[in-house]
Amino acid sequence: MPKQRITKEMVVDAAFEIARTGGMEQVLVKNIAEKLGCSVQPIYSYCSNMEGLRQDVEQKVKCFVKAYVAEHVDQDDLFRGTGQAYIQLTREEPHLFKIFILCQRNGVASLDDLYESETDPQVAAVIAEQLEISPQQAKQLHLHMLIYTMGLGTIFSMTTPGISAEEIFTQQEMAYEAFLKQALIREKQR
Repeated sequence: MPKQRITKEMVVDAAFEIARTGGMEQVLVKNIAEKLGCSVQPIYSYCSNMEGLRQDVEQKVKCFVKAYVAEHVDQDDLFRGTGQAYIQLTREEPHLFKIFILCQRNGVASLDDLYESETDPQVAAVIAEQLEISPQQAKQLHLHMLIYTMGLGTIFSMTTPGISAEEIFTQQEMAYEAFLKQALIREKQR
């Protein structure tokens, strides 16, 4: 039987699956080699250092999160649905959520930078239309919920035995209502 050729993509995919089930701290050369059924040599040939491999895994996690949220968001209630999709992700994929939250975000020096790096620019326009508020108010509202949801998701993913999803969704809904009320007040003041 011929030996299987190990590719960099296979190494990154194996590292991603290991991170998904056990967290980034389990992404070790020996664990990747075991998952691929090979020696450690092919892993070292593609990864001159583990930091580079971890960055590749983080990038794959970011793509996974983006796709997950897009697939699970309620398009008829984009604003509320996005937050709920993130919390659902946290419940289903806690290790990936931790990696997503804790990954370095280069070039982010303000909350506007964070908003630009973490959201689709079209979302604020859709929220503005759905809620009948200005695009600026929609962006601010979306930023508030982004920050709040990231915080709730972090708490949700880091507690043992874990806060119930129902309690998290209730808290998220209260924040949604408070932020929306404030946005509507500001909209009337314009």
